[in-house]
Parts: sequence; structure tokens; C-alpha cells
Amino acid sequence: MKGNDPYLTDLALSEYLLFHYGSKEEILSLGVGPKDALGFSVRTVERLLDSNALSGDERALDLGCAVGRSSFELAKSCRKVIGIDKSPAFVRACETLRISGELPFPSVKQGEISRFLLARVEDQVDRERVRFEVGDACSLPNSLGSFEVVHAANLLCRLSEPRAFLARLPDLVSPGGQLLLATPFTWLEEFTPKDQWIGGLEEDSSHVLKSFLSSSFQLERELNLPFLIREHERKFQFGVSLGMLWRRNR
Repeated sequence: MKGNDPYLTDLALSEYLLFHYGSKEEILSLGVGPKDALGFSVRTVERLLDSNALSGDERALDLGCAVGRSSFELAKSCRKVIGIDKSPAFVRACETLRISGELPFPSVKQGEISRFLLARVEDQVDRERVRFEVGDACSLPNSLGSFEVVHAANLLCRLSEPRAFLARLPDLVSPGGQLLLATPFTWLEEFTPKDQWIGGLEEDSSHVLKSFLSSSFQLERELNLPFLIREHERKFQFGVSLGMLWRRNR
């Protein structure tokens, strides 16, 4: 990997707090933009999780949890949720939200002009079900054990060793458990050495990913999930992740 990690900056923290917790009016403050791309961190759970298969007593793991919105969303259906991210700043924000339920943060309007907004965890979420840790998804400790639900959104193409991550998944997901994956396959050598890319060279990444997972998982659901990250009131990052629900073979 080259250069400094952009996910360790204060700017990234404020952008991701808005990405995860911002309202339509806060993100699309000019009243125009792709509304169906909002709420990505909620939709990766709502659209991919088979909640009918859960008893409510399950453990869930949210890898690359960023500032925690999907972890709190998983807590609506699972008894215990562990959110892991490599950014200490992101995890500190998660912990503040877990303890206090809210966190004020600056959001850039333009140039050096900012306004303060408030990230809030929904009242119906039992925050005691969630805990957060700093960690690397490519080298998770064996002591984590296995989970009935594993969620990883927009993580795969930001890993230095995505193949090691994929190889670990059969041990992380319990037999019959659910793997919720979402990725835009944005491969960059800044994050991932080219020899570690999952496709994106001669073969489509989705085909290569399915080949990796199909020996231990069954693909049950596949859909496109748009997302929108606001940089300032007139500039955004728009993407479309491939969302997949995989079921671990029993």
C-alpha cells in the first residue's frame, strides 16, 4: 500500500458520519441529487439480511464498520454485535455513539465554511448489544469465534489482502449463517496490490468473487445498492455496490 491512509483523517470522519447518519435534507441540502442512494448503511442490512431466519439470539460481526450505523442496524435483529474497523478515529466515534447515543460533528459546506450536525442512534436500538474494536479484517484473531451473521460493506476493495479475508470467511460464518457482502469493486493499488485484486484485470470481479465463495456458500440474493458520500454541498461521490446474501453451507 502506498501513501497515507485517507480513512484516518478528520475529514474522512466527518464525511462518514454524514454518510451514515445524515438526513436527506442534510446530505442533499440543495434539494437535488440521487435520493435512492441515501441510507446505504441501513439498506445493506435491510435489503440483504434474511431476518425471517433469525431467532433474535444470534451474534453478528460487522467488518469495516466505519462509524457504526450498520452495526446498530444489526442490533435490531441480533443479540450481540461486534463492529470492527481499522481506523481508531472511526472506532472512537462508534464508542461515543454507543455510550451517548449522539455525536456532534462538522460538515463542510464549501471551502473553510462548515456547519455542525448531530449524528444520532435511533431510540429503538439497544446500544448495549453492540461493542466496537480496532482491527484488521485481513488478520482477525481466532478468539473471535464464529457468527450467525457477518456483514462487510464497501470493504473488500479497500483491503491490502482481500484473498486472505475471503479465505477466513468460512470459519467466521457459522454453518447455515448469513454473509452480507456489498462492494463496488473499486480496485486501486493505493489500497490493494494488483496481485491481490479479486478480478478487475482480465475477468469481471463479480465472477471471480463468486468462484472464491461458492465452495463454502450458496448465493441467495444479489442486487445493486447505490451509495452517495457528500464532500461538500455541490460535490459528491456516487457509486453502485453489488450487494449479495450468501448462506454458509451446513
